[in-house]
Amino acid sequence: MEFSNPFDNPQGQFAILCNDQAEFSLWPQQCALPAGWRVVCEPQSQEACQQWLAEHWHTLTPSHFAGERA
Repeated sequence: MEFSNPFDNPQGQFAILCNDQAEFSLWPQQCALPAGWRVVCEPQSQEACQQWLAEHWHTLTPSHFAGERA
């Protein structure tokens, strides 16, 4: 089955990207790398990417908010 949106393909290969704010993104292998993002985990299955994120992603707060207080 063809998927019109590469993010929806459960059999797709995805890289994990990170930006300067320490935000992560699951990114389809066949899509061009967006500006300001770098690959931190080479393309693999969605399941493997979810495992990698569970082991490496420790906070939802972007780094530019880490030093701010309410």
